[in-house]
Amino acid sequence: MTRMLLLAAGLGWIGLALLFSLVPFLQRQSLAERLRTYTPTAPTRSPRIRTARSLRDVIGPLAVLLGGTIARAFGVNEDLRDRLRRVHATESVTEFRIRQVVAALWCTLGASIVLGLLRVPLIVCLLTIWIAPLFGLLWVEQSLARRSDRWKKSLETELPVVAEQLAMLLSAGFSLSNALSRLSRRGTGSTPADFRRVMLRIRQGLSEADALDEWARLAEVPSVTRLAGVLRMSTEAADLGRLVSGEAKVSREEGHRRLLATMERKAQAVWIPVTVAALVPGVIVMAVPFLQALSVFSDS
Repeated sequence: MTRMLLLAAGLGWIGLALLFSLVPFLQRQSLAERLRTYTPTAPTRSPRIRTARSLRDVIGPLAVLLGGTIARAFGVNEDLRDRLRRVHATESVTEFRIRQVVAALWCTLGASIVLGLLRVPLIVCLLTIWIAPLFGLLWVEQSLARRSDRWKKSLETELPVVAEQLAMLLSAGFSLSNALSRLSRRGTGSTPADFRRVMLRIRQGLSEADALDEWARLAEVPSVTRLAGVLRMSTEAADLGRLVSGEAKVSREEGHRRLLATMERKAQAVWIPVTVAALVPGVIVMAVPFLQALSVFSDS
């Protein structure tokens, strides 16, 4: 057991050394950089020594590199910054990746404690030591993916009602900016939260069309993309309220079709336990005479 733990610790130390060697702060300067100070063209002031203000400044770039590489290896190619902005997360990319690394370390520590209490083969220990940190990293990644999917579904559900309210305001004479601002202040769902970000981007200097395009790109919902395309015509369309109302009707019909499809799938899933409950007694009833016939032939 002691040899197994020493081998696992040695492999872990080698892996950490290779990972930390990728951090620019920990890399050794080349010979040319070290001799540049003594050349005639060297600056009069000594070069600034690179210092890390905190442990986060050292681990952050490594965590971003490691987390992004593992996520792409498992098929997650969407930009992490876009996913965090979609769900209105307050943490940055570096903070998210550091949280992934911390979760991986906790999983590794828990797995090491369990392995230390149990007598398991060496190959199982090595596999567990390698799988545990991957599980921690992917668990945090999957939690963000679930939040993103819930946000998309919330947008699909809320959009028909919010689009109808927007069409009423536009038909009443409100401008597009005023209508979006009014809905963002009075709403509490996912769509009003996105409207608040759109208004913030407009106040930061972005045009209405660019802010709406950014909203559609971040949301990745077909109905949002169509609504943003309609709202971009605010300076060209004479009756924007009627167009938005038509888009709300289309979104409501799509939601109705999705609801019917979900009901059909659930209705079909009901028959699975019924079929199993009917087949098992039938198989038992058929097995009794079959076994009886086999016993007759075996006696003869």
